[in-house]
Amino acid sequence: MPADSPNVLFLQSDEHNHRFAGHVESPAGEPVETPTLDGLAERGTRFTDAYCPMPLCAPSRKCMLTGQEQFNADAWGNQAIMEPERETLPGTFADGGYETCLVGKMHFNGDRQFNGFGHRPYGDLTGHGIQQPGHQPDPIDPERLDTNARRQAIDVGTRIPSAGVTEIPESQLQEWTVVRESLTWLREHGDDGPWFLTASFSRPHFPLTAPRRHVERYWDLEADEPTDRLTDPPVGGDSDAATHPYSERKREHKRIDSFDRKTLQRARAAYFACVDFLDEVLGEFLRSAEAEGFLEDTVVVYTSDHGDLAGEHDLWWKGSFHEGATRVPLLVQTPAHRDGDREPARVETPVSLIDLYPTLCGLTGLTAPDDIDGVDLSRAVETGEEPERGPVFCDHLPAFRAVRDGRYKYVGFGDENDPELLFDLDADPFERVNLADDATVEEATDEADAEALERLRGIVADTVDFEAVEERQRQARERAEGHRLGIPPGTGNAYVMPDGRLVDVGTPLYKPDVLAADPSVVFEDFPDEE
Repeated sequence: MPADSPNVLFLQSDEHNHRFAGHVESPAGEPVETPTLDGLAERGTRFTDAYCPMPLCAPSRKCMLTGQEQFNADAWGNQAIMEPERETLPGTFADGGYETCLVGKMHFNGDRQFNGFGHRPYGDLTGHGIQQPGHQPDPIDPERLDTNARRQAIDVGTRIPSAGVTEIPESQLQEWTVVRESLTWLREHGDDGPWFLTASFSRPHFPLTAPRRHVERYWDLEADEPTDRLTDPPVGGDSDAATHPYSERKREHKRIDSFDRKTLQRARAAYFACVDFLDEVLGEFLRSAEAEGFLEDTVVVYTSDHGDLAGEHDLWWKGSFHEGATRVPLLVQTPAHRDGDREPARVETPVSLIDLYPTLCGLTGLTAPDDIDGVDLSRAVETGEEPERGPVFCDHLPAFRAVRDGRYKYVGFGDENDPELLFDLDADPFERVNLADDATVEEATDEADAEALERLRGIVADTVDFEAVEERQRQARERAEGHRLGIPPGTGNAYVMPDGRLVDVGTPLYKPDVLAADPSVVFEDFPDEE
């Protein structure tokens, strides 16, 4: 490791649609307030077309931390574990002499909850990946520890109807705890040598709740109607991407059609509010870190594990091939950017989150493993030059493999009854028209569409064996059985106490010792709510 190796501050969110940032140009961008992210884009390198390797939390993170695509990473679902033999991004930094720390969510499963991080004072350490619930009363019954009970707080049927103002005191929200614990760790370990700190936040992932001031920006709480700042989704249910059989199955499974327009608008307003709140939190964090000198020689990265459709194509959440689910924000700011010694850059070549592993190694002088699938983009970060990346894959195997190469995006499906898709994202950024339709291709005035279809169809055929996935999944499930975590799931987050005890965070909130059910009975001067 070079003597002048910079620190790395890796800021990660969950389920952030790439359109939701102030610096994303209209008509693709949404009118959110994100001055912090905009500042990173204005003094850093912005990758406009960054993709997650798999549009689901745990597998996307596993791929990102190993630099491998879904098949090679054995990242098959939200129960995926990190096998002991796998090299990880934080592990490479730890071996290179860095102090490494993870604060917040990472959705590790099983009994391996560090995976190369030397410190982990706070986060989803129970291995169940549950979000912090946004409402009271107790959404998780401790007497019922089956899978359905553990996931009650984020059940499909409650994600949209429960959207709105959080009922949790703001100081107890996961985002602020991540900031406080991250700053504490920096203050205690920031002088121990170069450091790699991952601060991982839950929002804008559901539950779709945020502090009142942010919700009110997009939803009139008194009138119970949207404000003029709330936009409708840029593409509805009449697109070729929306009427595809895979999309129709997702819509039915998530029961989207059971919600009326107003309920969906309120949920969309809450998603806007969650993005704004996260940006506010990031701003407070970066201002404090900079004021205390922690950013003087630090590479800052912001990204998300996948997107959220937030109503696009009449769909919500993730797990699909659509741009809203697969594209993510990706911003990288070096010390030279921050000091004004390097011009800001906009890189439009499609890239992947699996590229972060070799890229961060390249920016810090470390050597990435030879067997990873990611590509080193450090030169693009430092110069703004478009990299020679090659095709980018986003998978949800065995359901589909999506490949992005240049202006075109192709999706091949494991189910032979699901028709292939081809979109020209330069001409059709909202995936309205499927160019893989035979008649459309035959009538095309530009032969480029037909050539792209043949080429990308061939790439998918040559690079994935849909039939081999089932056996790999079976083997992965068997390995996972040996790494079960033998503790209760808790309420989503836990502290590692100084004496080593693992303590549930949410018990006072979700199973409280209630001192008085009605404060007006015990306080003579309790303010009248009217």
